[in-house]
Amino acid sequence: MATAYGPDTRDRYGTGAGPGVDPPARRLLPTAVRAPFEARTWRELAYLLLSLPISLVLFGFAVTMTSLGLGMLITFLGIPILAAGLVVCRGFGAVERARARGLLKLDVADPAPVRGRTGGLMSWVGAVLRSGVSWRHLLYALLHMPWAVFAFTVSVTFWAYGWAAFTYPLWHWVFPAYAGVGGIQLYGDGMHQVYLDSPFDLAATAAVGLALVLVTPWIIRGLASVDRVMVAGLLGPSRLATRVSELESDRGVVVDTAAADLRRIERDLHDGAQARLVALAMDLGLAKEKLTDDPEAAARMVDEAHGEVKVALQELRDLARGIHPAVLTDRGLDAALSAIASRCTVPVTVTVDLPTRPAQAIEGIAYFTASELLQNISKHAHATHATIDLWRTTNHLMLQITDNGHGGADVSAGSGLAGLTDRLDAVDGVLVVDSPAGGPTTVTAELPWRG
Repeated sequence: MATAYGPDTRDRYGTGAGPGVDPPARRLLPTAVRAPFEARTWRELAYLLLSLPISLVLFGFAVTMTSLGLGMLITFLGIPILAAGLVVCRGFGAVERARARGLLKLDVADPAPVRGRTGGLMSWVGAVLRSGVSWRHLLYALLHMPWAVFAFTVSVTFWAYGWAAFTYPLWHWVFPAYAGVGGIQLYGDGMHQVYLDSPFDLAATAAVGLALVLVTPWIIRGLASVDRVMVAGLLGPSRLATRVSELESDRGVVVDTAAADLRRIERDLHDGAQARLVALAMDLGLAKEKLTDDPEAAARMVDEAHGEVKVALQELRDLARGIHPAVLTDRGLDAALSAIASRCTVPVTVTVDLPTRPAQAIEGIAYFTASELLQNISKHAHATHATIDLWRTTNHLMLQITDNGHGGADVSAGSGLAGLTDRLDAVDGVLVVDSPAGGPTTVTAELPWRG
């Protein structure tokens, strides 16, 4: 997982400004004043209003099918009726997820479809009845109706009374013109009647209405938050299924990364050390032929071959260091990070605070993450100084690399940062990039601690 901190223009301006409110004006208005006009408030109000008729239909269907299915279990027909009810509830769940996605901006993944073991009808019916997801959809149908009634009543009451009271000075003339009274009756019995008709009454009513208008968006958001919890908790895949999907994805990332590393090693061997060794063998063969006829030329060729051997050995050392450096195995991250920092083109300060060494897999990922980030600093950052900080929290190994370059690093650009993100995600790690334009850039890697 990767997170890039920075201004979110969608959240800053919303998905749409209110009527007559442009983005600059919204920045000048306090949040409490903007809330009644924000698109989010109107979307969530629409969600709460639609929930009542939808939940009534869903509740009625769920109760009818469940009662009918359970009542007919004594016969064979009860089982398919109950399964059909669960399937339709899952269909309603798809509608609810789409509605939450459009109005609440809540993206809940679709649960895995039901599949029977043999592909037959009875196998499929059995799979539906065994599916916990299906029963959670039924539970949602039963629980959401009373909540929808409550949320509808509260949101409509606050919204209607707030705007009616706030705009009362504009329409109070209706009462004397058509009802023969001075205004809204506040109190009345057989002898006394109190109406809201004086200028003070109008101002006080508008003030109370304004307070209700300002507080209503937050009530609506609180009610919508409960709907978010219900949709995410009851209509999405289970935690176990989500975890299995994540592990399958991480396994694919690990396999792809290992294959890419093998291709890189093969390419480096083929284009580097192997080519030099082939050329070395040819030079030594020519030197052997000239050894008796032209000893001086043979000596020069042997000397050149000796130089090629040194270069090939250095390339093999670099390749071995790229696979897993010996200093990391022998002396740990402190010495290994100091070694790669010394080869960086900018001065790097290394600070390591580890009471013990982590597991070799975590240690290797931390090393290669730091190595990749330092290469990015050398190639792209135009920095004059960088720092590496490594420490342990209770359950995590934290690696933070900062440089004073020009910034602008973007994980979504498909650069090496994206590869690091996948590598860390394979072990439940997190990569956080803070790189505003103009710098500085801070990259924090969080890895699970495994001793």
